[in-house]
Amino acid sequence: MSMSTTTIKDIAERANVSKSTVSRVINDKAIVNSRTRLAVLDAMKSLGYEPNFFARSLASGLSMTVGVVTQKLGSPFYDMISQGVIQGFAGTGYSPLFVDGQWEESTELEVIRTVLGRKVDGLLLLGGDISEQDLSDLKDRLPTIVVGKEVPGWQDQCVFVDNVGAARNAVKHLLEFGHRNIAMVCGISCHQDAIRRYEGYRLALSEAGIEVDPGLVLEGDFSAQSGIMAVNTLLMRGKPFSAVFCANDMVAYGVRLALQRKGIRVPEDVSIVGFDDQGESAYMCPPLTTVRQPGNEMGEAAAAGLVKLMQGETCRLPVFEAELQCRESVSRLV
Repeated sequence: MSMSTTTIKDIAERANVSKSTVSRVINDKAIVNSRTRLAVLDAMKSLGYEPNFFARSLASGLSMTVGVVTQKLGSPFYDMISQGVIQGFAGTGYSPLFVDGQWEESTELEVIRTVLGRKVDGLLLLGGDISEQDLSDLKDRLPTIVVGKEVPGWQDQCVFVDNVGAARNAVKHLLEFGHRNIAMVCGISCHQDAIRRYEGYRLALSEAGIEVDPGLVLEGDFSAQSGIMAVNTLLMRGKPFSAVFCANDMVAYGVRLALQRKGIRVPEDVSIVGFDDQGESAYMCPPLTTVRQPGNEMGEAAAAGLVKLMQGETCRLPVFEAELQCRESVSRLV
């Protein structure tokens, strides 16, 4: 039977249930016995029926869309999260609407106003730089979840990794390989991830009895270009260093290139550790030792949690573990 001629009555007869039960399953408006729900879904599938979500949205007053504010379209890490978000909404009836906040508070607020004007049913913020007060206002207005950023008081509406612990473990790995003069190329100075990764760097050195040398700490902005500039600055300062911990993999790519241009070998002369485990990192020359953030899984969890909030349920979101991927960009000092 074609989708266009299949009716709720047909489904009810095939599943041996009432039409009202079929309607409840389609609209997901009331609790239906799991066996009965499965029978209805099987009947819908065998008859080739797909719910008309547009009609459902008109009847319910819902838009069946979700605003997703990313920070940089094309960013490998946020692309991973976005893919997880898409997978998480698959089959739910909700469609994600992506907009770009461009790491600018004013731009972010503007695009949020735009998606709110589309009457979205919920909001996912991937990272972001807006104030806690603005976040609180959003939370009061509609179901909202923040991804990739820890916000105080939002324990059940944030999806993030322990950046301090992950950075600490990465630097400890370098220390275990005998490195003592470890430089760091930071991220954007006001960015919470950058702040926490620096704290992990400082903590690991402190635990090893090493004071942070300000001359080995370079400002960056999560870009490859900032990695190149940081290496040039380090070499101009003339401070000895045997390893560089980078705020993300993009920075590490720039550090690797700048060292190569100066005839400095990786890892024979200088070791490098990144953060994020972007897709290309395993294929760098040499393959990059880096901290893996499970971006895809984080996106899926955020989408699933937001669906629960939009349906009036509560959700518990996990703190994700970041795992060090040991490859070939780190060598042991003799």
